Amino acid sequence: MTKQVFSRIAGTGSYLPEKVLTNDDLAKLVDTSDEWIAARTGIRERHVAAEGETTSDLAYHAAVRALEAAGVDAKDLDLIVLGTTTPDVIFPSTACLVQARLGAVGCPAFDVNAACSGFVYALTVADKFIRSGAARTALVIGAETLTRMLDWSDRGTCVLFGDGAGAVVLKADDETGVLSTHMHADGTKAELLHNPVGVSKGFKPDEHNAGVRVMMAGNDVFKHAVKALDSVVEETLEANGLDRHQLDWLIPHQANLRIIEATAKRLDMPMERVIVTVDKHGNTSSGSVPLALDEAVRSGRVQRGQLLLLEAFGGGFTWGSALIRY
Repeated sequence: MTKQVFSRIAGTGSYLPEKVLTNDDLAKLVDTSDEWIAARTGIRERHVAAEGETTSDLAYHAAVRALEAAGVDAKDLDLIVLGTTTPDVIFPSTACLVQARLGAVGCPAFDVNAACSGFVYALTVADKFIRSGAARTALVIGAETLTRMLDWSDRGTCVLFGDGAGAVVLKADDETGVLSTHMHADGTKAELLHNPVGVSKGFKPDEHNAGVRVMMAGNDVFKHAVKALDSVVEETLEANGLDRHQLDWLIPHQANLRIIEATAKRLDMPMERVIVTVDKHGNTSSGSVPLALDEAVRSGRVQRGQLLLLEAFGGGFTWGSALIRY
């Protein structure tokens, strides 16, 4: 009988740009205030990439830290999957650019674009590679420079997003690690959260810079996100025969504190068992979940053997979850 193979998180890493933009800083740009932003989103500040600092730069630094934590040499990687919606260039993929800097040339490397669910999607792909035997050591990254596509005159969106990257190294193991992942999408809701820039479609910027900005119907997105995350959480628990009270930590996408609190309430989890970084990072899209995971690991809150539920929701719509025995 063939022994079952699992993918285990061997190390985590993250990176944030040096520049910090507070709510008070934003109040000098648009009609807003720290109180207004914090009350509606829970965000107090976010990091912004420096001039010339790219998504691959952030991803590379997060990857190096994850590899160091895992005790893995980049040359031993069998796979690199990078979730992003803000690649350096259209091609080559940002994963290939990171691969070159790491010196891991030879293994497959590619990007996954699932907006804010990008890391969960990328983790799922890497997990399948390892479970199938096609890879034994994989680097999974979520990285974004979303501030590059913001309309800084639109207070409904510019206050929400930040830049950052997180990464994990997965290794094949006969002990359980990633127990299950679950992915979903609904392209019929694309217009509720999107960016109209594209090569095939083309774009013509207007006086409002509409061609390069995040466009979002906030209230509609909120309602769909809460419903979708409730559903995928229930699906995850049922698939693993678990009760919600068996979870040690919820590590959610850091988009909005109200959405995080709604999910925690559904799980009957006290906020003390929920990793929250949205106040310091804002919404870093694909970078959100791995950033929160790395902070939780390095702070000592997340310990080996604990049961973690990761979940995310993003444009597409896309949403997904991962249940992990850390």
